[in-house]
Amino acid sequence: MLLRLLSSLLLVALASGCGQPFYSPVGRVVNGEDAVPYSWPWQVSLQYEKNGAFSHTCGGSLIAPDWVLTAAHCISDSRTYQVVLGEYDQAVEEGSEQVIPVNPGELFVHPRWRSYCAACGNDIALVKLSRSAQLGATVQLACLPPAGDILPHQAPCYISGWGRLYTNGPLPDKLQQALLPTVDYEHCSRWDWWGFTVKTTMVCAGGDIQSGCNGDSGGPLNCPTEEGTWQVHGVTSFVSGLGCNTLKKPTVFTRVSAFIDWIEETIASH
Repeated sequence: MLLRLLSSLLLVALASGCGQPFYSPVGRVVNGEDAVPYSWPWQVSLQYEKNGAFSHTCGGSLIAPDWVLTAAHCISDSRTYQVVLGEYDQAVEEGSEQVIPVNPGELFVHPRWRSYCAACGNDIALVKLSRSAQLGATVQLACLPPAGDILPHQAPCYISGWGRLYTNGPLPDKLQQALLPTVDYEHCSRWDWWGFTVKTTMVCAGGDIQSGCNGDSGGPLNCPTEEGTWQVHGVTSFVSGLGCNTLKKPTVFTRVSAFIDWIEETIASH
């Protein structure tokens, strides 16, 4: 009963005041260009410590004041992490950043994730922050879709992140965004596309010039709603081994709507 109550409260929290950027993300045509600063205010940089300094490793989405949604393959129990919110240009101290440590033991990887098999699915994880984020114009909560929600073919979603600009290319300082229309399961599972590699618990998007790349992992696939808000429908999971922008090999995301129950239960029990 308590778990049900907590889950209901979480749903209320995530349904109100989320997915509404103060700065419009689509004020101009963008195809893998610099994002409008702070226009994806739930975007986080997940960083790990190496030789006394923290470095960006993955993206993520702030879904509650003290919870971040990311990819399971971004998480290692042997590493020390921090999350940076309100970030745009990683080369500049802009004054909007919130740097929040992550305590050991506060990393929750989906129990059916297998690190040797990204194509098996369940590439999703939750990170509990050591303190709550301060919400404002540059830091806001993401909205999540209803459980089981399936996007139509060619839905106009955007990927955002600090991943490589092209295969084996440099990492950008400024947050990037690209329009990645979704590819439904019927198309994405065709033999000359992803075939059996893609599962129904995944979302495909892109598959041509624009795509995700190394460093975008864990970050959001942001999709518009009819009400004018945004929902995070995907967690960036993997791209083709042939390269980040390979024809008929869309970026593959974990489908968030397939894991709403697990997200709610994990947050409610911790």
